[in-house]
Formats: sequence, C-alpha cells, structure tokens
Amino acid sequence: MNLNINMTAANDRIALDEWRNRALAVEKEISRVVIGQQRVVRLLIIAIFARGHVLLEGDVGVGKTTLLRAAARAIGGPYQRMEGSIDLMPSDLLYHAAIGADGRPRIENGPVLQKGPELAIFFFNEINRARPQVHALLLRLMAERSVTAFNKEFAFPYLQVFADRNRLEKEETFELPAAARDRFFMEITVETPIDREVRRELVFNSRFHDVDALIAGVSAELIDFHQLDAAAELIQATVRTSPTLETYLLSLWEAIRYPGAAGIELDGIDTDRLVNGGASPRGMSYLVRAARVRAWLEGRDVVVPEDLREVFVEVVAHRIFLDLIYEMRRERIIRDLCRAVFDKIPTP
Repeated sequence: MNLNINMTAANDRIALDEWRNRALAVEKEISRVVIGQQRVVRLLIIAIFARGHVLLEGDVGVGKTTLLRAAARAIGGPYQRMEGSIDLMPSDLLYHAAIGADGRPRIENGPVLQKGPELAIFFFNEINRARPQVHALLLRLMAERSVTAFNKEFAFPYLQVFADRNRLEKEETFELPAAARDRFFMEITVETPIDREVRRELVFNSRFHDVDALIAGVSAELIDFHQLDAAAELIQATVRTSPTLETYLLSLWEAIRYPGAAGIELDGIDTDRLVNGGASPRGMSYLVRAARVRAWLEGRDVVVPEDLREVFVEVVAHRIFLDLIYEMRRERIIRDLCRAVFDKIPTP
C-alpha cells in the first residue's frame, strides 16, 4: 500500500514538473509579444492554472486584447470577442438574425455559440457598457459554464471569461452588480509600461504595429487546454498550506473586513464604517487557490506568506464594497487599506 502511495506521489510530482515547464514556456512566449508587463502576464498564468475568470482594467491601447489573443494561441484554445454597448441584448451573445442570399431570414450562432463546446477564452470588451440583463447572462456563463438557447443547454467545459471595464468614461455605462464582481477570480490592472526602453520599443519597433502578425509569431498550442482542469486540480491537491499560514490568512481576512475593529487607521476615514461588505468565503478560497498556483510556479509545494501577499489585491480588492461616501475615492482607499492590513498583521 505504501509503495503504491509513494509511486502515485512521485508520478504527481513528475506531472506537476512537466506542467510547470509548459506554464513557464507559455509565460515566456506571451511576454515576448506583450513586453513590459511581466507581473500582468504572471497573474494571467496564475488565473489560467487556477481556472478563474478575470476582469481587466486599463486605458485604451495598453495591450489587453493582444494579451488574451496571445494566451489563446499559446494554449491552443478557440477565442471569441464581444464588444459591449448600451443597445446590446443577451440574445446578441447567443444568436443573431440575418437575411440569406435567398432572401429568407436565417438564425446564426452568436459569439458564445460559434465555437461550440471547444470555446476556451471569451473576451467581453467594455463590459460596463452592457445592460444588467447582459451581465446576468454572463454571470451564468461564468458560474456554470453553460447557457440555454433554442430550448437546449450548451456546455463549455474549457471556458474562461475575460472582461475589460472602461474606467475613464462614465456616460452610458452600468456598474457591475456585486454578484458579477464576486464571480471574477481576479481583477488585473494593465498600465502603460513605465520603463523608457519598453516604451521606445512599443512606439518605434514596427514589430508591435501589426498585431495580427505579432500574434501569428506566438508558438501555438504549447499546452493542451483540454487538460487544464486536471492540471489545476492536481496543483490544488498537491500544494500544501500550514496551520501557521492558515491563521495568517484568517487574520488578514478579519482585518480587511472589519478594519476599525482591527485597529487600522487611515487619514480622514472612519474605518468603523468604511467597509459595507465583501471579502466573502468564496473570495478567500480563491485567494488560497491563487496562492497555491503561485507557489507551484515558484517551484514550491507549500504556500508561504509572500504567495498570499503577491496575489491579495488582485483577488480580494474588487470584492470589497465600501460605504457610498468613500466609493468615489475607491482606488486609492483600497490600495491604502490593503497596505495598512499588511502592516498591521504580523507576517509569520
């Protein structure tokens, strides 16, 4: 019996080592075409191997679409994109009507259904321009990996949803409901690179001017997207958390949810009324899931505090709902709150 257990453990380690090599190869390949975004690419790899949906934030033209197209090519999965707009209806994701060459009306599959069950990456651009009814359909797609159309249920077992939120324009936009925000595994901010040489490359090197050619240069199918769920389960089952680490995480959770009671002070802010809700059990379980993948990518089979801290903001911040008087200053306050929590809770 012990021999079989040892052999299984050894085989799992070999499999995880092979998957880590593939994951790092994908990371390197994406970083070759999306330059100056090493941390963003690493977070994307973590989300892919944690099988979580991602909300992207950033200015126009910083490479969000290029990032996702490169990822889709590297993992070999079909990719679809949808543009958000105020007149978009839920049915537009599933089907659209057209007039055929014979002059008769035809119903054709929309972007969600076009690739069938093989759909691997679905990118919803400017999600906050879409109506709440569209958000509701997307919420089901994320939560259940399925939709209902034509009196049938369509399943998408390999699907990850990525969405971009327009953070500059507020007219004709709809804020995401709490349930939809909580379904996103991470919210990743994509900023313009600050490195001067990277900026020079992006502006003057013609290699980055033709996105289609750039994506075509990405090595295709470095991993098999059909096997990602199994790899993710193996990572979660193999990478351990210690009792000390678990106590640390629970302390972080309590402090981020009840900052006033934890003795956290922020200038000009009543921390007793700052947080209305959020940091749900699901959110904290996602934090552990992301930390395990991060530890695995670093070559460890045990989570350390650095793993939690490295993904904390991206996994937890968008799940924190502030009192209305503080929401207008949300970005700065959340950043300061997370920093204060890290300072307050001793690192084991």
